[in-house]
Amino acid sequence: MTDAARIVIVDDDRAIRWVLERALAQPDLDVETIDRADRVLDRLLQDPPDVLVTDIRMPGIDGLDLLSRVQEVHPELPVIVMTAHSDLDSAVASYQGGAFEYLPKPFDVDEALALVRRAVAHARERQRPVSVPEGMDTEIIGEAPAMQEVFRAIGRLAHSHITVLINGESGTGKERVARALHQHSPRAGQPFIALNMAAIPRDLIESELFGHEKGAFTGAAAQRQGRFEQANGGTLFLDEIGDMPAETQTRLLRVLADGEFYRVGGHTPVKVDVRIIAATHQNLETLVDDGRFREDLFHRLNVIRVHLPRLSQRREDIPRLTRHFLAEAARELATDVKVLTPEAEAHLTRVDWPGNVRQLENTCRWLTVMASGREILVEDLPPELLGGESSIATGDWREAFRDWADHALAAGHTHLLEEAVPDFERILIETALKHTGGRKGEAAELLGWGRNTLTRKLKVLLPSLAED
Repeated sequence: MTDAARIVIVDDDRAIRWVLERALAQPDLDVETIDRADRVLDRLLQDPPDVLVTDIRMPGIDGLDLLSRVQEVHPELPVIVMTAHSDLDSAVASYQGGAFEYLPKPFDVDEALALVRRAVAHARERQRPVSVPEGMDTEIIGEAPAMQEVFRAIGRLAHSHITVLINGESGTGKERVARALHQHSPRAGQPFIALNMAAIPRDLIESELFGHEKGAFTGAAAQRQGRFEQANGGTLFLDEIGDMPAETQTRLLRVLADGEFYRVGGHTPVKVDVRIIAATHQNLETLVDDGRFREDLFHRLNVIRVHLPRLSQRREDIPRLTRHFLAEAARELATDVKVLTPEAEAHLTRVDWPGNVRQLENTCRWLTVMASGREILVEDLPPELLGGESSIATGDWREAFRDWADHALAAGHTHLLEEAVPDFERILIETALKHTGGRKGEAAELLGWGRNTLTRKLKVLLPSLAED
């Protein structure tokens, strides 16, 4: 049985001490109340409690001074600072001084108990070593079958200059895959230039891609290189290619065919040697059918296609991705690496993640700033995630599928069966192969198909697995 956690409360107000002492009178908590910090400062520094709760305004040593002295000697000790509701400056100063959390007065006793228990949970973790993931800066994380398919594609394209088209929802990591393709290619020592078509005004796209001559238009005060010239010898990543205007599609097609172009306002051809990697969250075949994307350009780009799964399709990767992003955020913000409790980690694997990997990365950055202690509990998670478990994870996949169809139609998607059925079959195949350890005969039996049917489906949906 775990020893009772020692809680020390410092407040010169007898009523506050009385209320807290009774609110915290729990079998697993050993509470001591003190009216002045200066009388017990040496003892607190020599034998610190598990959690310290202190008021700010007190005779002798005030709460912020006590916090500062304790932090110098015991930086891992959770200190809860009590402040008046109106005392915003004190709350800010508490956080800046390293407080675990602040408790506004007047407080709810249940809230005070919950906060102390959270501080105790963090205190119990203070001796646990934290390992920072290494060697994960440039590599893509993924143990799920769908990501293994992506890794196989990167490996097979490692010595190639061939054009690649990456398909995947927003936030799935298309640029990371493009960078990996570049870094593992013969062009690795040359520039990697990324350009998002959806982020550039239509009237500036051609200038961004091909550059312009001095005086080509109002504001063109000097000659400017475009992204094609900047990427010469290397790789040009064109994200959201489906948003490229029709006239720019025509110019891009000519560059891909001839390897040369004219700057905007120019008359001298510029020759370049650039590998194109394009990406989109849209169905380009549908755009071609609707006349919004050139068919000949589509075939130029669609030499090799790599499909990126949604984060909800690779839930087994979420714990490792989370540890990686927490370590990244700690480096960015020059702070200690936060760690998840098993309960918090399990909760995150059940969340729907409509924003995919990018949403998870932003959540880890938020937690690094906002979580009170080193250990992240379920209640530390952003409020919008606490009720956001996936209906698929809780067993109601049909309802989730219905929601997807509803959102897709509302967003103007057409030919839904052409998009959904291949994905549906691909997921079932990958999952069956995962359960059989890659044995295709057994996987076919699990799916209710014959071996020949599975082989035919693999050739179309997962060609790299068909070759294994």
